[in-house]
Amino acid sequence: MNIGPIRILGIDPGLRNTGWGLIEAAGTRLTYVGCGSIHTDAGDSLAERLALIHRAIAKLVDDERPAEAAVEETFVNRDPQSTLKLGQARGAALAALALMELPVAEYAANLIKKTVVGVGHAEKAQVQMMVKMLLPASQAKSPDAADALAVAICHASHRTARARGAA
Repeated sequence: MNIGPIRILGIDPGLRNTGWGLIEAAGTRLTYVGCGSIHTDAGDSLAERLALIHRAIAKLVDDERPAEAAVEETFVNRDPQSTLKLGQARGAALAALALMELPVAEYAANLIKKTVVGVGHAEKAQVQMMVKMLLPASQAKSPDAADALAVAICHASHRTARARGAA
């Protein structure tokens, strides 16, 4: 297991906006590195939008050199078309991370919220507030970026237990 700080990339996938958050974790100490959103244009074809997500994540990994990544799992919406599009955006993100040879963990939204806020059904505003408390230097200007930082925080919290379970 890595003893020094480890750089973790969190991804909150979405077809319109894919959030990303980058932290460093050294034991229980978390340090904000960066965050943002990958925006796609609804006027572009689905294939173009997925390619943009894939390229942007690959470039981010190439530029920032995280050691591990974590992605929020897809939740099922009432609208099957929305769920399918979210799944496709998530697939583009997972493919980009895997092709960049990063270990990727996946977490349910409820586990992410429970880890960060303490409640599995927390509101987005509560997640944003706790991310700011845990990472005071964070510059999350969008809910997608804050959610991605929450994914990274969740992974930092659970990665040791996951590693032990895999051994």
